[in-house]
Amino acid sequence: MSFTDLFESGEHSRNIGHFASIANIASIKGSINAEEEKLLKRFARKLDIVEEEYEAILKNPGNYPINPPNDAEGRLERIHDLFEMVFADNEIDDHERFLIEKYAIGLGYDVETARHLIKRSIEIYSGGLDLEDYRYLLNKK
Repeated sequence: MSFTDLFESGEHSRNIGHFASIANIASIKGSINAEEEKLLKRFARKLDIVEEEYEAILKNPGNYPINPPNDAEGRLERIHDLFEMVFADNEIDDHERFLIEKYAIGLGYDVETARHLIKRSIEIYSGGLDLEDYRYLLNKK
């Protein structure tokens, strides 16, 4: 196995873990609604998740570990993706907030930073921000 095969395998493993986190958020309220399914399919394409992996992950998203990116930019992008799914129904409940905080910690943020990130994100997130707007508003004082 070549070095590039190992890198691609590791990156795909991180993508599977991230997609499972997104799927877990989507399925919190029981069934997945049409908007959530549309987002899941979009994230599957973005993360190179094939149909067989998609189906397996949706059956039990909790079976996949969080495998965080090595850089801050990648972690922030993952949090943004999770907020897109949380706000697919235009609201966030206590369980979703708890899970997204848990994921933020799993991505490598300390507890205080994760709580600030989640609190600030909830204040500014409307479900339609792109990553650049999200980053700008998150860091704005």
